Amino acid sequence: PDIVLVASGDSRLPANQVCWPAQAELEATVVKTFADLGRRVVRGHPYDPAKQHGFIDGQARGIEVFRAVDPEAPLIVAVAVWQYTSHVLAGLTKHHGPILTVANWSGQWPGLVGLLNLNGSLTKAGIAFASVWSEGFTDRFLVRLTATGFVVTRV
Repeated sequence: PDIVLVASGDSRLPANQVCWPAQAELEATVVKTFADLGRRVVRGHPYDPAKQHGFIDGQARGIEVFRAVDPEAPLIVAVAVWQYTSHVLAGLTKHHGPILTVANWSGQWPGLVGLLNLNGSLTKAGIAFASVWSEGFTDRFLVRLTATGFVVTRV
């Protein structure tokens, strides 16, 4: 099955617009990494040309997005910049497929901070997930994790 990718962002439009290129770069790298391993990654929500970004930018939007995502599908939450976990947490509590949180390793953008916030919330909510962050996404650990489909069991 396809792996679904979602991206939680900020609530502020200008922040999402400024940060979008870093997110798009991370997503392209993730898609390529999985494609090299024979897996297809598809976005769970489109880029919004009117807003000029492809982030989930509010809790209501997150609930709307997750209504359309197969709850059994493997899911990636890609985090390249600051994000608000509340935008995706409600949907993640209903998701039954494996979840992988992924962040870039960047000194410019706080993607890792956003990832750790998300991971802390998932842990507190009792939601099983795997997590990885990387600078170039060629790490041996990442390759093993993606090759196995990041199978995790729910708590």
